[in-house]
Amino acid sequence: MERSDAVIIGGGAAGLMCAVQLAWGGSSVLLIEHERIIGKKLRITGKGRCNVTNNCDVQTVLANTVSNPRFMYSALSGFAPEDTMAFFEMLGVPLKTERGNRVFPVSDNANDIADCLIDTAKQAGVKFVRENAREIIYDGDRAVGVKCDEDSFFGENIIVATGGKSYPKTGSTGDGYTFAKAAGHNVTGITPSLVPMVTAQKAECAEMMGLSLKNVTLSLYEKGKEKAVYSELGEMLFTHFGISGPLVLSASAHIKDMKNGKYYALIDLKPALDEEKLDKRILRDFEDSKNRDFSNSLGRLLPAKLIPVIIRRTGIDSTKKINQITKPERERLVDEIKRFKLDISALRPIDEAIVTRGGVDVREIDPKTMRSKKKQSLYFIGEVLDIDAYTGGFNLQLAFATANACAAAVNN
Repeated sequence: MERSDAVIIGGGAAGLMCAVQLAWGGSSVLLIEHERIIGKKLRITGKGRCNVTNNCDVQTVLANTVSNPRFMYSALSGFAPEDTMAFFEMLGVPLKTERGNRVFPVSDNANDIADCLIDTAKQAGVKFVRENAREIIYDGDRAVGVKCDEDSFFGENIIVATGGKSYPKTGSTGDGYTFAKAAGHNVTGITPSLVPMVTAQKAECAEMMGLSLKNVTLSLYEKGKEKAVYSELGEMLFTHFGISGPLVLSASAHIKDMKNGKYYALIDLKPALDEEKLDKRILRDFEDSKNRDFSNSLGRLLPAKLIPVIIRRTGIDSTKKINQITKPERERLVDEIKRFKLDISALRPIDEAIVTRGGVDVREIDPKTMRSKKKQSLYFIGEVLDIDAYTGGFNLQLAFATANACAAAVNN
């Protein structure tokens, strides 16, 4: 019976990186992947461009890690963003850094990242098996193999790199949680993260569908609490169901308990202007169009799709002449521009989420090695763990760092 040094379940970012590092360290590796296309999710990340990491230091990655950043300290210290960048550039994939320190392949093609990992793994001697992993085989408290539909595969170390439940069409079916529970691990609640939001003002958002806002501030609040749970300057867009875009996806990572009406968003459409300066700006625009209707006076200040919505919210008659607008009406206009409120009624489904929040409880995993504290020779890496971060390449960096930590431990 052939026995590998390591059997990996899952051919995503973490599984592939771990396979390469293990093989480079001299271990014999067998990787089980049930999808016909290996690295399927990796190939669609970053809208097909693959935001492979963020060109920053470890502290910045930790600051952008929403769930369990302290757990990630050791792994990130061993494999930082600069190591991820050096890894791919050494293997012939040139990278570039864009706004927000987001790192992409120069080709803007995510396939280059996936193919690089697969080709490198194969060249290093990793054996790929196309099978459905059904359960982990134990000898007492020791993980010794993986039972699949057709065959069973045995190894000195069993590594679970199955991903979460986001993008199930790419193969993320949540099997890793089943394996973890069978091993006696606690799995925390699984919810979508980095996902668009459905708003109670669906009709208004649908009216503005396709409108992208840049340099706005989105603040997320829990009703009844004064301090925002998230506030950031950036980009967002309106959709037929509500809101999406980078700001919205990052804000969604802070929604711990999604109940209809529990959260609301305030959008500052002109964050560079305080209320006094905004009022002066509006007065200047009004001065140039005194005899116009109110509806025709905001073209310089706001995008066309937003104007009818703002006007309705102010309650000002759209046909009212500019020279008849009162100061209280102007104050309502300023207020709407500075605090455009949207009530969050739901998050979009988990199959639209970029990552999964929740997973294998990290208190039961050794942060230096990713080894299970419940079973011998069993490891969990990547998104199957209860770790997630903001958009910007941080989630892939977490996957690569956990994979490297695991490989280093096994190779030792």
